[in-house]
Amino acid sequence: MSNLLKKIEHEALRLSVQERAFLADRLLSSLDEDTLTDIDAAWIAEAERRYQEYKEGKRPGVAAQEVFSEADRMLR
Repeated sequence: MSNLLKKIEHEALRLSVQERAFLADRLLSSLDEDTLTDIDAAWIAEAERRYQEYKEGKRPGVAAQEVFSEADRMLR
């Protein structure tokens, strides 16, 4: 890993959760379709499908704190 990449990573991890999510989305969307693996493409399609369901009122929202608490629990 280059020094520049290490510095960017260090700075990015200091951002708020919302800012990191925005940055992650921007970085992923900047990749060429050819760069994405089939698994990446499937996850993106699934996320888009779930978001559409949420916008249509077919899927309830989940509080961010609940999501992050569950993720922390699963990673321990």
